[in-house]
Amino acid sequence: MKRWNFRLKSGLFILAIFLVLGFFFPLFHSENVTVWNTYPNNLRPGREHFLGTNSLGQDIFWLLCNSIRNSFLIGLFVAFFATLIGVLLGLLAGFKGGVIDRIVMLLADTFIVIPSLPILILIGSLTKGSASLILIGGVLVIFNWPWPARQIRSMGLSLRERDYIGTASFSGESTMRILVKEIFPFVKDWSVGNFINTILAAIAAESGLAVIGMSSNSNATLGTMIYWANQHQAMLGGKWVWIGAPVISICLIFIGLFLFMTGQQQYSALRRGK
Repeated sequence: MKRWNFRLKSGLFILAIFLVLGFFFPLFHSENVTVWNTYPNNLRPGREHFLGTNSLGQDIFWLLCNSIRNSFLIGLFVAFFATLIGVLLGLLAGFKGGVIDRIVMLLADTFIVIPSLPILILIGSLTKGSASLILIGGVLVIFNWPWPARQIRSMGLSLRERDYIGTASFSGESTMRILVKEIFPFVKDWSVGNFINTILAAIAAESGLAVIGMSSNSNATLGTMIYWANQHQAMLGGKWVWIGAPVISICLIFIGLFLFMTGQQQYSALRRGK
């Protein structure tokens, strides 16, 4: 840890704060934060309500903590499955070539050229703002796996020509074992960077949908906090904490993810150099 660069440490520090807020603090609050009129409306920040309450009678602090958690869960869900599917299919396409390569790349190119935003807006319209977060996350996975698949494929094409890969093939090792044990370690650092970047992209996509009312408006996310604040004229009413808390949180989370991603890449390059 002493050899970590400033970006890596800063990004990890920022993310640690929000992970504590999102996953540790809610353990001490069992009430449903999305229920309206739980508390008196528009209370100022104080000892009982750290950030006050909003026009819907919700505690802004606990609502923010749960929103951070759900936004992170969406990001982690999309990043894990999109990276896993993309890396495995990309390596398989690059290693096997032929028909498998053409099929995988055809699927990847198809989903790349189809814009995901209209599809997500259509789903939001059909479900009238009640789509589950899992459904939204699943659609985001479908549109995010092709990017790592295409980039990993080029690495697989190069790595399959290595002598040790040929030795492993002639020794009878299965394709999956070669991909996981022999090739994946060389693309692991890139996969970690893509994983972090996909978290950022997924949170941004869900937040953007929520702001226009096309996400799961009944669930607490950073985007839905902004949506309900806009619906009840928080800015015109001078309720800056209500709308400012999720906006600042999104900005800081993005900064933390960016610093962590670039810091991790620099640290990995330094390790490879030695």
